[in-house]
Amino acid sequence: MDRDDAVVSVEWLHQNLENPEITVLDASWYMPFENRDPFQEYKEEHIPGALFFDVDNISDLNTDLPHMLPSEEAFASAVTALGITNDDKIVVYDGKGMYSAPRLWWTFRVFGHDNIWVLDGGFPKWRSSGFEVQSSDSSSNEVSKSSSAIRVVEQHYKENLASPATFKVLLRPHLIWTLDKIKQNIEDKTHQHIDARVRGRFDGTAPEPRKGVRSGHIPGSKCVPFPDMLNSEQLFLPRDEIQKRFEKEGVSLENPIVVSCATGVTACIVALGLYKLGKKEIPVYDGSWTEWECQPGAIIVTVNSASSS
Repeated sequence: MDRDDAVVSVEWLHQNLENPEITVLDASWYMPFENRDPFQEYKEEHIPGALFFDVDNISDLNTDLPHMLPSEEAFASAVTALGITNDDKIVVYDGKGMYSAPRLWWTFRVFGHDNIWVLDGGFPKWRSSGFEVQSSDSSSNEVSKSSSAIRVVEQHYKENLASPATFKVLLRPHLIWTLDKIKQNIEDKTHQHIDARVRGRFDGTAPEPRKGVRSGHIPGSKCVPFPDMLNSEQLFLPRDEIQKRFEKEGVSLENPIVVSCATGVTACIVALGLYKLGKKEIPVYDGSWTEWECQPGAIIVTVNSASSS
C-alpha cells in the first residue's frame, strides 16, 4: 500500500481482502433528492467483510449543517464501536465510484490516522470486475457494529453520555478551515481557494441541489470541478492529467491551497487529487458553500454580476 498515493485498485483489494490487518469501510452517501438509503443498500450488498460508516450520522449533531466533522470524542467512540484500532489499515469505498469515500479518507486524516486508502472506482468498479459481494441482515455482526457506531454518537450529543474509546485521535486542525478562516483569506489571500462544485453552480447559472440555497461562489475562489479528477469509470486520472486540470484554472501547485464545495464532501475528491500530486496537507472548508451562502449579508459572486447579498 503506497502511502504517497492513497488510492488502491479493486484488483489489489481483491487479492488482499483476507488480510486481517485491513478493514474495509463502505462510506456511501447520497444527496437528499436522490432518495437513496445507503445503509439499506449496504445491507443488500457490499464488499465481503466491509462495515458501514454513516457519514451523515457520525457527525456533529449540534449544527444544522449536514455531516460536519464530529468532535474528537464522538469520532473515537464511533470508530471504537466499529472495532477499528489505530494499527488497522483502512480501505474506504462508496456506491458511486468516487464520491463520498474521500470525505471519510480526509476525516480519518484530520483525526491523525494516515493508514487509510480510497478504493479507485469504488463499488461499481468492484462489481463490474466480477468480484464477490455479500449481504448482511439486521442481526449480523457487521450491521450491529455499524448501528452501534451511530448510537454512541447520538448518546454523545443528545444525552451527553461518554462511550468507551480505545481508538486514539490526534487532531490536525490545520486540515480544517472555518468560516472565519475563509473570511480572513479573502483579505489576506494566503491560500488559493478552489471550489469543487460544477461550473454552472459556481457561476450562478445553474441551481444548487439543496432547496433554498443560492448558487454562485465565494469571492476570490476558482472552479476546479471534482469530476475533472476522474475518468468515465470514476477512476482517478493519471497524475499529469490531474495537474493539467489545475494549471488550466491558473492554480499554482507551488502555493498554498484550500478546497471547498457545497457541504465538504466532493472537496475531498479534489484534496485527494492534490494529495496524489504531492500536496498532502490540503485543508478543507468544512461548512463550504452551504455555510457561506446562508450567513446574513453573504457576498455571492456570479458570472452575471460582481456580487450580491
